[in-house]
Amino acid sequence: MNAQDRVLTALSHKQPDKTPYQINFTQNARKKMADFYGDPEFESKLGNCLSLQSYSQRKHWKEIATDIFQDHFGVRWNRSVDKDIGVVCNQLVTAENVNAFIFPDPVDNTRKELYQDFIANSRDRFVVVNLGFSLFERAWTLAGMENILMGMVADKEFVHILLDRILEYNLAIIEDICKLEIDAMMFGDDWGQQSGLIMGPVLWREFIKPRIRQMYSAVKTKGKFVFIHSCGKVDGLFPELIECGLDVFNPFQPEVMDVFEVKKKYGDRLSFYGGVSTQKTLPYGTVQQVKDEVRRLVDKIGEKGGYICSPAHDTPGDAKPENIAAMIEVLQNQ
Repeated sequence: MNAQDRVLTALSHKQPDKTPYQINFTQNARKKMADFYGDPEFESKLGNCLSLQSYSQRKHWKEIATDIFQDHFGVRWNRSVDKDIGVVCNQLVTAENVNAFIFPDPVDNTRKELYQDFIANSRDRFVVVNLGFSLFERAWTLAGMENILMGMVADKEFVHILLDRILEYNLAIIEDICKLEIDAMMFGDDWGQQSGLIMGPVLWREFIKPRIRQMYSAVKTKGKFVFIHSCGKVDGLFPELIECGLDVFNPFQPEVMDVFEVKKKYGDRLSFYGGVSTQKTLPYGTVQQVKDEVRRLVDKIGEKGGYICSPAHDTPGDAKPENIAAMIEVLQNQ
């Protein structure tokens, strides 16, 4: 089996010859591992099974001041501390201008060559295009987290209008991207915190669920798989996400859910991507603890497919290099 075969087999809830895996890095972790291995090209030798491409290319962002980057919407991100994402430092949308605010063109022909090269260079891996900040996150980056959460209670019309405009934009992207020879689309939209949903289940069902159902359906009708990345304790939503058409849930955080129980309960209907502790084991565990955890995930969660083993988020900068190397060793030597 090649990497794509392993992922397709796993997502069919069948046992591949090896559990597929994917290891991504924050900038600090990538630098540490390049130094650890003495090889700046170490990532190309990991054997990752996914080929991931973000719709919003960071190289297309403009640095308008020192450490202040502006994305394609005009949102400004202060990356003086967090070099990977940053912190939003402006507000573009209000209740007064929500109908008039100009969205970027969802069909950007300048991306076509980039995607074609990306697909051609994917080398038998499973190809995923990631539409990050896809709904709730896009809304709060434009209008402010506090304003969106307050609006869900006190100004519902404003939030519904904004989310409908984002949905329309997303559906146009989905229609365009799914014409390409990709395997899946991933939507990034963090709904959770360490103890539950940011907006609670009632508001999630009112504002988020009907719109993701349309987004997932648009992908599925094109014959592609649907991934979601949503941090935090959101496992209470799994039955509804399955109902909406979700195929793969990420990041599958062991700090906020019992990943083994979740696999038992939903593993015949949902696949999981993540699972290796980035809050505890990778930064604070021993090499042996890392090896034991990864082997248990591969053996138990990976049984009968339905699993892509990975750190529960991009490998953080505080993870010990020797622990990251131990994880890689186990995954490469299945």
